[in-house]
Amino acid sequence: EKRMVVFVEAAVMEDTHLDQYKNFTTIKDKLMTFRDGKDDLTDKIDFIICLGGDGTLLYASQLFQQSVPPVMAFHLGSLGHAALTLRSRLRCIVMKKSEQNKSGDINKVTKIPTNLLVLNEVVVDRGPSPYLSNIDLFLDGKHITSVQGDGLIVSTPTGSTAYAVAAGASMIHPSVPAIMVTPICPHSLSFRPIVVPAGVELKISVSPDSRNTSWVSFDGRNRQEFLHGDSLRVTTSIYPVPSICAQDQISDWFDSLAECLHWNVRKRQKHLDELTDLTHSSSNDTLDSLERELIEKE
Repeated sequence: EKRMVVFVEAAVMEDTHLDQYKNFTTIKDKLMTFRDGKDDLTDKIDFIICLGGDGTLLYASQLFQQSVPPVMAFHLGSLGHAALTLRSRLRCIVMKKSEQNKSGDINKVTKIPTNLLVLNEVVVDRGPSPYLSNIDLFLDGKHITSVQGDGLIVSTPTGSTAYAVAAGASMIHPSVPAIMVTPICPHSLSFRPIVVPAGVELKISVSPDSRNTSWVSFDGRNRQEFLHGDSLRVTTSIYPVPSICAQDQISDWFDSLAECLHWNVRKRQKHLDELTDLTHSSSNDTLDSLERELIEKE
């Protein structure tokens, strides 16, 4: 009716449960599919509809490694006016150092960048090793600190309410231009999560004296080993995810905190009148019980 070209996941076309719906069978031949990671959808899609949870939104985000069309996620609630929240993403570039050749000589550093955009976070962790990870952190070329612990989380404001908050970080509204750095089980009581301005470049590498290598993953995907001499550069991407609000930026965020995380949900404080009533009733009950005991003894 709207003269649209609709792309769906290949799994939709293969779902036999949908064949029982007569309306679906009439439009099935008109639907288009795409190959995950192979087909470039950048210039083909004008609007995205996500039916599902946070994982569905992350999946839609990684399909577009440049500009992202507006996204309407139905799990956010009922629809309202078309207010947009621009959710920032992180541009992650992995620089791999070449391996030693057979003669034992180390080749020159070969730049084989792995470019990835993440909506939630990039995580560097110790993997299966029993030793602590030892990770060097640089900010705009300056060495800030070395992280000793289970790892490090670099997250967007959107990702602050995911893995980062579980590791003790604060929650940041998705409209705040910032990058959050959160240690995972640090071996220092004073190492608290920090927030740095969007636009700075973070460089992460395995410390030369680290006993083991590390592992890195991007929104929980593309997990790979992070070797000595490798480096990871993280900065704010120029391609955010425009997410359509159900109500508005403020209401949507605080409603989701209360619904999903039960943020600040507690029992209501009793009014003084209610406390007085309770005190009176408990006192009377106590007196009545004492009188009954005295009567029984007599």
